[in-house]
Amino acid sequence: MTDEFPLARRDLIAARLAEGQSVASVQLAAEFGVSEDAIRRDLRALAAEGLCRRVYGGALPLAVRPLSARLGEGVEAKRALAARAAALVGRGDLVFLDAGSTHVALVDALPEDFGLTVATNSVDVAAAVMGRQDLDLLMIGGAVDATIGGAVDAVAVEAVTRLAIDLSFVGVCGVSAEQGVVALNHADAIFKRAVMATSRRRVALVTSDKFEARAPYRIGPVRAFSQLVVEQDAPEALVADLRKAGVEVVSAGDPS
Repeated sequence: MTDEFPLARRDLIAARLAEGQSVASVQLAAEFGVSEDAIRRDLRALAAEGLCRRVYGGALPLAVRPLSARLGEGVEAKRALAARAAALVGRGDLVFLDAGSTHVALVDALPEDFGLTVATNSVDVAAAVMGRQDLDLLMIGGAVDATIGGAVDAVAVEAVTRLAIDLSFVGVCGVSAEQGVVALNHADAIFKRAVMATSRRRVALVTSDKFEARAPYRIGPVRAFSQLVVEQDAPEALVADLRKAGVEVVSAGDPS
């Protein structure tokens, strides 16, 4: 298919997104025999119609799948991020782990016998913590949102404001130097801001699909974080922009 039929191509891409598939610009360009610029125009048009969410290198379906459906994706990359993040934890810390599949991986990576207490609003994170005999668990309650995988309502916000967190790992839906750190859900964004306000240090583990991804609710500027931990192959130009914006960026090791 050539660029003479952009509408037909967009319809095919839209159909895949409707089925819950993510799409990559490089692969689509090769498949349809057009330039990546043409594909990016398609994705911009589909995003403007509310049919997808643009991310670095492609697009994601607009509907967000439940956390339980994301736990088995990108396992090696998440383990690499978790291993690097675990080195930031100090002995005796009260560590907060936000809802997120990468944070489930982080539970296994936390150093042993450090006298850690893990606070979380996430059902899956809590279950992983319960599997460790050397970690104390502090569960943040409230109504659980199945898509988020944890509690982010007013009850959860009230509970977290009563904590003095040493180190929080905050989940993010999008990161860029310009827009800062963003979330897809309004209540989730409010909850994350409450966590950050009571945390001495704040860290985000950023998989590469989060770079330049758009979301409607701003958590804060990137400089509000102590560190961002990114994948080893994170785009160098975007990482440089983040550093210029005032945040320390550290790279995970090779996921292989």
